[in-house]
Amino acid sequence: KTIITDSLFVRGVCNSCKERIENAALIKGVKKVSWNKKTQYLTVIYKPSKVSLEKVEDEVVLAGHDTKNKTALDENYNKLPDCCAYRSGIELH
Repeated sequence: KTIITDSLFVRGVCNSCKERIENAALIKGVKKVSWNKKTQYLTVIYKPSKVSLEKVEDEVVLAGHDTKNKTALDENYNKLPDCCAYRSGIELH
């Protein structure tokens, strides 16, 4: 039984983000997850026979957090508490 450790860049700012990101990523086939607020990286230990890293990424994005490859829908991002707002409100012109 192969177990892989991999990581994903996931945007977030606080401990509430950490809890939400880790809970979203902890799906069937995932053994352990840990998101680092400083580095913005989520470490995922999983069984590739049961789940893919892309599926884990999809779940995190559904929870409202952008990754390096995917952007959360505004409707999901807007559900986050104010303390979890990681997108800049300033538009560059």
